[in-house]
Amino acid sequence: MADIVIINPRFEPSYWGMDHLLPFMGKAANLPVASLPLLAALTPEEHTVTLIDESVQEIDFDRCAKADIVAMTGMSVQRFRMKEIMTELKARGCFVVLGGPWITVQEDYFDDEPADAIFIGEAEETWPQFLREWKQGLNQYRYEQLQKTDMSKVTTPRFDMLDMKRYAFGSLQFSRGCPFQCEFCDIIVTFGRRPRIKTNEQVIAELEAIWKTGMRIAFVVDDNLIGNKKAIKLVLKDVIAWQKKHGYPLSLFTEASIDLADDPELMDLMTEANFVAVFIGIESPNEEALRETKKFQNVRQGGTLLEKIRRIQDAGMAVWCGMIMGFDSDDHTIFDRQVEFIQKSRISFSMSGMLAAIPKTPLHARLAEEGRLDLSDRPEFGTNVIPLKMSREELLSGYFDVIGRLYDPKAYFERTDALFLDPNFEIGITKKKKWWRISPRWAISEAKSAVEGLVLYARLVRNVSDPELKREYRQRFKNFVKVHRRPGLVMFYVLHMAMHYHSWTMAQNAKSGARELVNVY
Repeated sequence: MADIVIINPRFEPSYWGMDHLLPFMGKAANLPVASLPLLAALTPEEHTVTLIDESVQEIDFDRCAKADIVAMTGMSVQRFRMKEIMTELKARGCFVVLGGPWITVQEDYFDDEPADAIFIGEAEETWPQFLREWKQGLNQYRYEQLQKTDMSKVTTPRFDMLDMKRYAFGSLQFSRGCPFQCEFCDIIVTFGRRPRIKTNEQVIAELEAIWKTGMRIAFVVDDNLIGNKKAIKLVLKDVIAWQKKHGYPLSLFTEASIDLADDPELMDLMTEANFVAVFIGIESPNEEALRETKKFQNVRQGGTLLEKIRRIQDAGMAVWCGMIMGFDSDDHTIFDRQVEFIQKSRISFSMSGMLAAIPKTPLHARLAEEGRLDLSDRPEFGTNVIPLKMSREELLSGYFDVIGRLYDPKAYFERTDALFLDPNFEIGITKKKKWWRISPRWAISEAKSAVEGLVLYARLVRNVSDPELKREYRQRFKNFVKVHRRPGLVMFYVLHMAMHYHSWTMAQNAKSGARELVNVY
């Protein structure tokens, strides 16, 4: 029997991290990473497992020193903290194993202080294999599955082993993989281009598990939920039945490709399953850039990008997006074009960043061959890509300018209210049914949600020190409640207001020289 500690390091400040918003919600982190509860579920019962998410609790290194095995996962944006933790663990003589997205694409990153074993890619098969071999004293150094995981055999994550009350949202996973070939994306490197999906029964079991933790909002972390449209439609029909049976206890949001807009049936199913928002990788209003990076799904027929975004919004889902600056075809005009596009889109929240090349991606290979990579671990200009049609200084300066303009309060609420103050705007299941007619349980949930929204609003306004921003929030909230009386929408709007505060604070920090917004690949 092994005593195992599994660590997820804290993240750098980021858009997704919601660092400046979480204190108002009384939470420590936005959502749990999928690997912690899944690895716990994959560990045979003969072993003991302790999960440490540094975003919600300090690492007890004395506890780690007593463990037989200390496992650590991490993404690229966690790599600096991973090194710090690794140094401390090795100084204490810990047996350390590493896995996750970063070690998968940069296997030699920790060679100066090597782990005792590393895991490349998925680990549903290799983690149990390693534990069997470790028990016999025969473990290998490098583990990599020969085949992608059969998702129909993935067990339900052990959410019960995390302190879920410390998270703002829950997390679920229905599928892995994406059929597209975007040059900059590491998802197809890690998970492949053939979408693999869990069975309906597995998905329902995971919904049940996250519901039992008390969560009411959950992010479906699939990198493209609709990678296999035929299969996901069947899953969504069972999700709808489960939601209906339990009074729609979960509001869901996820990531999907823009071709969602081309499938009215799929949009209707997602709305009926109570998906309230979807994150879409739009990347650029520059069609030349989209073709350059092989994001062909964004330039297919069926309307303009703005028209497709509008169709998704009209179906009952808010749209958030990812945008990138610094493609080879981008010159200094891209910054104004990005801002103009977002303002017209009615998209509140844009995760805008500079193009970065992740190891093992086609983009990284191409730029390495062209000698256009900054190979330092902390690039001075926030990205390892050397742009083609502008200087690195111009790219960084333009990036800061775009962020500042997007999260200027008047610009942000101009596009947000263009959607939210539409009298016909509704999200999720309430796009199909009046909220008070759905179920008694739903009505109670709506009332609770409204109270939580008002509490969050009060905390936000009380703690905002900038008097102009405080006045802006008060006026915008008054305008909203004049149009919409549905209780649940109050919380949704206040969340968008609080998310603005988070992004605005990050932009202000960047403007002051703190450079909190410099993206790291």
